[in-house]
Amino acid sequence: MKRYWVYFVVLFSFCFLFTSFAAAEEKSLRNHGLVGNEVEYYKKPVKWEVALIDERTNEQETILLNDFGYIPDLDELDEIALAQFAAKLARTIDQPMRNPTIDLNYNIISGQNQVILSEKELVSKIQQLDYRDREVILPIYEKEPSVSEDQLANILDVSIGSFSTHFNPSVEGRSVNIKLSAEAIQHYVLGPGDQFSFNNVVGQRTVERGYREAKEIVNEEFVMGIGGGICQTSSTLFNAIDAAGLEVIERYTHSREIGYVPANRDATVSWGGPDFVFTNPYNIPVLLKTNVSLSSGKITVEVFSSHNKDQLIASIQ
Repeated sequence: MKRYWVYFVVLFSFCFLFTSFAAAEEKSLRNHGLVGNEVEYYKKPVKWEVALIDERTNEQETILLNDFGYIPDLDELDEIALAQFAAKLARTIDQPMRNPTIDLNYNIISGQNQVILSEKELVSKIQQLDYRDREVILPIYEKEPSVSEDQLANILDVSIGSFSTHFNPSVEGRSVNIKLSAEAIQHYVLGPGDQFSFNNVVGQRTVERGYREAKEIVNEEFVMGIGGGICQTSSTLFNAIDAAGLEVIERYTHSREIGYVPANRDATVSWGGPDFVFTNPYNIPVLLKTNVSLSSGKITVEVFSSHNKDQLIASIQ
């Protein structure tokens, strides 16, 4: 009887030890990662691919984090390289908000949403990935136009500010540049509080977009450059919106007098450099209208609204 009792004690002890060991082993493996219900040690990938998903279109782009400094067992990624990638990706996604407007035949042209990829948020999301993560939802934000099509009904009723300047129409390159840049802002609508950036709206001045070489001022000297002459458009625009009571946010003057506007009444612009920015302080939309005559050498910019200037001022008081 004693022998059976010994066998029982030995068997019980063995079972207890085996169960304890198995539980400890499973806990250890769980701490290192599980796949489903399987007990499996998770190894950090040698190559770490992540899919960037655009939920608006369901499109995705795969990137290799090894290209951004990833090495197994090293948790740091190259933040500068990630920021550069995010900026490059944003240029393919971002689009400015454009309010609806009316064309020259008084037909309504629909607006477009503002689309922005948050570059900082994207970098942060990638940096915070776990080794088992294989996708990132792109942090893309959209904003609807600030003006509805119904608000365009009487927007051309009242001219609240106007200004004209003259140029030599025989200087072909400069004349073409003035006309192209004026067309870019034709019938541009600003809703209440909207900002207008000359560089963003007109865009880069390139040969592919039709711009010509003409004289421009750089460091107090006249030099030839693609898009020379567009500062006459921006300067004419400045004087028109100033007369209309719009609020200037950013403006720079030339390094020397330019002749077509009084001293210190100009607005120099350059792609990648000085910009001309203003905002609509009124509670009612306004519209920019331009007219360029290549025969008489004259550019006029007008600001229109459905209310006169006194009514607009009263609306914000």
